[in-house]
Amino acid sequence: MLRVVLVDDQQLMRAGLSALLERAEDITVVGEAGDGAAGVALAAAERPDVVLMDIRMPGVDGIEATRRIVADQRLRGTRVVVLTTFDTDEHIFDAIRAGASGFLLKNTEPGELRAAVRTVAGGEALLSPSVTRRVMAALATSPQPPDPGRLDRLTERERELLAEIAAGRSNDEIAERLFLSPATARTYVSRLLTKLDARDRAQLVHLAYETGLVRPGEG
Repeated sequence: MLRVVLVDDQQLMRAGLSALLERAEDITVVGEAGDGAAGVALAAAERPDVVLMDIRMPGVDGIEATRRIVADQRLRGTRVVVLTTFDTDEHIFDAIRAGASGFLLKNTEPGELRAAVRTVAGGEALLSPSVTRRVMAALATSPQPPDPGRLDRLTERERELLAEIAAGRSNDEIAERLFLSPATARTYVSRLLTKLDARDRAQLVHLAYETGLVRPGEG
């Protein structure tokens, strides 16, 4: 059973999300919070698989709350999906930089919402269909030049696989493109997460662009 915490300052929104998620036999909502600070405390107490996090809330906002959850070593198994009405690049960038594993708009269809919880809980990165890969590419935009040295510990094959992940491809797609078995592809992904000390695929994508391994428009 996947355990979910809802963090949103609108009670009606929390009630609606809870009702939608509870319709799935494999998902249960274990708690709700109305602001970021309470959401962080609730996540620490419940240690859920996924936190659905609003961005704009009084006091501690969703970006800072996400950052605190990701920084808590006790919550390494918890993934954050930012759920918002705002789809500007700025919010998306901030959410991913803070460590969010996914970004969805609040008008996401119920089935897509439940699928998102399962996807992120399984260690995959997830973005709303309206958010294109250019968002992840733009995460690398900064005054500092790319630092390819961060990938020195990777083999050439691992770099190749990281580039495929950055292109948004699933394990099965990677396996087919690189002539690997699905099990071997999964092993490579796990190895990359360990070598690069990344929480999930969202951070691997970020690293691929940040280090210059992949550039906007490639893939």
